[in-house]
Amino acid sequence: MNDRARIGLSAAGVVAIFLAVQFGALALVEPFQSTHGPAVEDPQDPANSGVFFGVILVATAIMLAAFRYDADRFIRWLIVGVSVLLSWYVFVVLIPPVVTVGGVNAIAGLAAGALGLGVLVYPEWYVVDAAGVLMAAGAAALFGISFGLLPALLFLVVLAVYDAISVYRTEHMLSLADGVLDLKIPVVFVVPTSLGYSYLDDGPRPDGSANGANVASEQASNEPEAPPATDGAGEPDPLDRDALFVGLGDAVIPTILVASSVTFLDAPLLDVPVFTLTLPALGAIVGTTAGLAILLSMVLKGKPHAGLPLLNGGAIAGYLLGAIAAGLSVATALGL
Repeated sequence: MNDRARIGLSAAGVVAIFLAVQFGALALVEPFQSTHGPAVEDPQDPANSGVFFGVILVATAIMLAAFRYDADRFIRWLIVGVSVLLSWYVFVVLIPPVVTVGGVNAIAGLAAGALGLGVLVYPEWYVVDAAGVLMAAGAAALFGISFGLLPALLFLVVLAVYDAISVYRTEHMLSLADGVLDLKIPVVFVVPTSLGYSYLDDGPRPDGSANGANVASEQASNEPEAPPATDGAGEPDPLDRDALFVGLGDAVIPTILVASSVTFLDAPLLDVPVFTLTLPALGAIVGTTAGLAILLSMVLKGKPHAGLPLLNGGAIAGYLLGAIAAGLSVATALGL
């Protein structure tokens, strides 16, 4: 199989992961509403967007400082702890409370703990991806039921602008990626382009490519390492990579609008089993997928790009078109 075909299959895998997160969040909206409830007192308050954006800024600053002062272990344990908490939120609504200890669903707690232990002990790409899908779907559903339409839209716009600035101007997001990727924690989705790829052996770079050949295959041969493939003009071939990497937040943020739309927008439900789905939510999913396709085509040219401008922009455009198709006014869709 040539490089273009391998990359195409991996790109399809990234799209499948995004769809799993979005439909997973939709399936969790109603159970989360009845079990956990919104994370804020007034989901319709636009100030919530500013508060959570501030939390993101503080968290980013803490992580950058931790990497600068060699506190990588703190970040690793922090992210794994968050993954356990979010997966418990998901498991507690999926697993019946057959066994309870002190009123706590013990099986759900054990499942969440096992997931965190798996990430710590054996962070292979499929373990990290499984934890990431649970985290992303749970976080998007929780934010979705906590953000009304206007706060959700404002949150997506602000984060899209911030993502563009942090990648293209200050570039601190690239520094952050450089730090967290090597920790092998569920902050990215990893989709291999080759069957022999191992995330345990191969360290990614913030430009979205892998650090050369698999370490295990290098150790199996005493021959000199071959020079990297080029595109014929002396530049590294952007298709010659072992895996694709996409940030967890790139899946979570646009999915917030998907979950918020089915929670706060009074639109006719589509006849779809398991999922609470409306035309506006479906439009947001289609728009996110279109933005993701454009983003992947840009990344595969060999340079890092800010994901949220395309992903959030696609989600908002698709959501508004879906709302209009459902017979709603733009003002209603905007939460005005």
